Amino acid sequence: MSTLAYDTTAMVGRQLQRVRHNPGLQILTQTMPITMLLFFGYVFGSALAMPGAEYRSFLVPGLLVATAANGIMTGMFQAAQDSHRGVMDRFRTLPMSRTAVPLGQAASDLVLTAVGMVPLLLVGLAVGWRVEGSPLEAVAAVALLLLFRFATSWIGILLGLASQSEEAAGQLGGATFILPLLSNAYIPTDNLPGWLRTTAEWNPISAVTTAVRDLFGNAPVPDGAAWPVAHPVAGSLAWCGAIIAVFLPLAVRRYTRSER
Repeated sequence: MSTLAYDTTAMVGRQLQRVRHNPGLQILTQTMPITMLLFFGYVFGSALAMPGAEYRSFLVPGLLVATAANGIMTGMFQAAQDSHRGVMDRFRTLPMSRTAVPLGQAASDLVLTAVGMVPLLLVGLAVGWRVEGSPLEAVAAVALLLLFRFATSWIGILLGLASQSEEAAGQLGGATFILPLLSNAYIPTDNLPGWLRTTAEWNPISAVTTAVRDLFGNAPVPDGAAWPVAHPVAGSLAWCGAIIAVFLPLAVRRYTRSER
């Protein structure tokens, strides 16, 4: 096993042990989407043109993508916590790959996200959501969700490493809650004003949400949308690739520069 793979595996184990001994954040990230599904699905669903069951089928993929986008908040909080409590300073004294520390955080977050999606999917099935597409398409939808989570976690890691304090990271992380609201995760964008619809459709969350809905067979691709939404799978892969290509090297560079 290469040094990078060995060190990354060690960091993944460390992160999983960290969650085991302090499960509060993981419990919160798992229960919040379920709470939103029950609240939005039964309260907002009655106020929209969609019938309740149809809206819940529309909503579940959006909540899955919103959960994946929360990689920004989780990555930011954990990186800031390690950075400002001196944990990363101790890692820098060890003879290990510098890439392994942020990569281990991103990889462990991916494992926890995969596990955390299961309760939301089960509750979604209980309230009437169904997978209408093929099994292969459903697997592709889950893989896309995990890829998007991996991408957004690098944004959070970079911001956490660059934060001035844990409190600042927590406040900025909480502000990321607005990102799914500026997308099609919770409501269709068809009737939004022109400028707002354009903004929402160029939000990466909208492309991934549309792709997941399409792969699960829950809603067709809307007509007349911006390119990432009109071609949701290609748009989602392009967004994920661009985010990883930009933020992964920046996060590793930030971690390495901090030791000087």
